[in-house]
Amino acid sequence: MSPRAIQDIEGFRFFFYSRENNEPPHIHVEKGNGSEKWWLLPQPARVYSTGFKAREQRRIEQLIHEHQNALLQAWNRYFGG
Repeated sequence: MSPRAIQDIEGFRFFFYSRENNEPPHIHVEKGNGSEKWWLLPQPARVYSTGFKAREQRRIEQLIHEHQNALLQAWNRYFGG
């Protein structure tokens, strides 16, 4: 499975894996040693988080909410949803 980069925002890398279309729309976020996974629907929800400080987790949450539509559009373009 290769990652499909969506975009980098403030050093956070937002992406999904090319063979994850059997799951609901979601996004992975990485920066340094930190990693998170978020469901995008019906409302963004954190699946897991490892290696991020609370401040970084809050910022990621803000970014996910701000960019939810663009992230969903990228998912749908790639997976044909």
